[in-house]
Amino acid sequence: MKQKTHKTNMHRGFRCMILLACIISAQWSLAAEQRIVTLSSAITETVFALGLGSHIVATDVTSISPQAAADLPRVSQNRSVSAEGIMAFQPDIVLAPEKDVPAAVVQHLRQSGITFIALRQMFSEKGAYRFIQEIANALDVPEEGKAVVYRTKTAMQRVNTLVQEQTVGKNKPKVLFIYARGAGAMSVSGKGSSLDALIELSGGRNAVQEFADFKPYTTEALVNANPDIILMFDFGVSSLGGKKAILKMPGMRLTNAGKREHILVMNPSLLVNFSTRLPEAVGLLHRELMALTTH
Repeated sequence: MKQKTHKTNMHRGFRCMILLACIISAQWSLAAEQRIVTLSSAITETVFALGLGSHIVATDVTSISPQAAADLPRVSQNRSVSAEGIMAFQPDIVLAPEKDVPAAVVQHLRQSGITFIALRQMFSEKGAYRFIQEIANALDVPEEGKAVVYRTKTAMQRVNTLVQEQTVGKNKPKVLFIYARGAGAMSVSGKGSSLDALIELSGGRNAVQEFADFKPYTTEALVNANPDIILMFDFGVSSLGGKKAILKMPGMRLTNAGKREHILVMNPSLLVNFSTRLPEAVGLLHRELMALTTH
């Protein structure tokens, strides 16, 4: 009797395994049939992490990682998109940041039978995990989403432990992020921005606490903030003529960062996404901050 019960349980278990495999296979078959357009680097990287990068038929100008994404066609030569530009690639689904695509374009796409998903990013660890899972759900691969979230969370826990161990009992360096597209187009990052959150996670503190999001750069704001480190994207430094030119900017030498020539230059595609590469971004920025503050 026991042997019969054991065999029955084995058969039931085997049937459950087959059913689960069929469900997963069906999910992947559905996802594999989709032609996907992604309209942000964070979304593009996440779709690749989910194993569906080969189904992206076009993307936006910010999507340069991984290399396969950089080689994809672009729906536009700049950040603005049109319904015609997107529809030219015959997508089944379009994934875009919330409020980035004009309502008229969204309506046109949906009326044409194209699924349009607007995704809102929250700049926190939990926000990153939710973002990954929402993309996985939209592409009908929720189980793969859970797996990617688990891997990202596990890596993030290791990075958090390292940051805590190396910053305990120490003063956090004040970091000012300057976004630049030439001397006439500069802004600084306040509270609530992606850079604000990344600086905090990496063991620093944002030098600007008086306002939220981004505001235009001024010499007065620079001097008042008195950062220990200036953080910039590589293209921003180039647009201002390099580090030496930045150190000659009015008021720069009055700050701790200017006196010590602590200008930190990093790749934008890694720092801003708050998705699957968040552990890598936090770990790299932390190492760079520690390198500057311990010398």
